[in-house]
Amino acid sequence: MGPRKSVAQVTVTVNGRNYSVGCGDGEEDHVRSLAEYLDSRVGEIASSVGQVGEARLLLLASLMVADDLAGAIDDLDTVRAEVAKLREAGLESDGVRLDELARRLEDIAGRLESA
Repeated sequence: MGPRKSVAQVTVTVNGRNYSVGCGDGEEDHVRSLAEYLDSRVGEIASSVGQVGEARLLLLASLMVADDLAGAIDDLDTVRAEVAKLREAGLESDGVRLDELARRLEDIAGRLESA
């Protein structure tokens, strides 16, 4: 067994309701940020279709967030393919070294995959 991760509690607000959520110690601000993003998507839906019930609002917002993530992953895949083509051709783009660009893309990919 490996070392146990310290667990923290954070309170987030979505659609005017507070929820207590467990997260890794030190991840509280990140979880709050994610909840703010979700709350904004819920707000968009509520303003366009009204209050259709909390479960339905959360479902629709979750689908919107999933669509956002799918689009970001598609964009990332496209950029990775372009970087691979440039590497194969041995080219640099606008003076930016491809290794640095690839490192930045991998960093973005890691954040998307852990979101």
